[in-house]
Amino acid sequence: MRFMVLAVMPATMLVSCDEDDDDVMPPGQDDEARVMVVHASPDATGVDLLVDDTKVNSTALVYPENTGYLTVEAGTRNFKVNATGTETTVIDVNQNLMKDQSYSIFASGSVMDSDLQPLVITDDLTAPANGNAKIRFVHLSPDAPAVDVVATSVATGDQAMFEDMSFREFTEFIEVPAGAYDLQVLLTADGTEVLNIEGQALQSGGIYTVFAKGFVTPPEGNTNMLGAEIIENHENK
Repeated sequence: MRFMVLAVMPATMLVSCDEDDDDVMPPGQDDEARVMVVHASPDATGVDLLVDDTKVNSTALVYPENTGYLTVEAGTRNFKVNATGTETTVIDVNQNLMKDQSYSIFASGSVMDSDLQPLVITDDLTAPANGNAKIRFVHLSPDAPAVDVVATSVATGDQAMFEDMSFREFTEFIEVPAGAYDLQVLLTADGTEVLNIEGQALQSGGIYTVFAKGFVTPPEGNTNMLGAEIIENHENK
């Protein structure tokens, strides 16, 4: 995975930062970590999240929403993703959580392809420099080939790029000047444009995760087309 610098954000993306489930774990732990779970499988139904076999969401988590950050005791924790209202487990993973660290767990892949897997990423939520934003890109479209992401500053015309990003690959957070950007997603193989979204603002001090979502060719009855989603990552959410 190669990248130079990045500044991207689609205008039609939805901010999916559900705070309803924050602080559902027992308070008062001396050694705590924070975990956000994101439903990024475009053909999976709503799910329940269990931490050490305790359900922590009050309503079904549906594509492409997320839980917001949950406070969890540090150490090795077991995370299960179950089909809502059932004991059918579709993801079962043990994850070592470091004290005071933040993590995102993406439920990724396609149920149809029997390829539903967790993607765990450590989140660096330290604040960017004044006048900058932080952003990263995650490729989570199951049937999309490798892509390049080109961002153009509306104000200056300067371009930046992530190159040759394959499914389940991701970048680190990158600092970029705050401002508005146009985004193009191009097939790495031949430069064909598959997504073009204009004029999205990156706020000074903001921390963002942008992920490619949906299908290039959805299965019959599925309307989750290739697109992009944005999550605002905040230490207090």
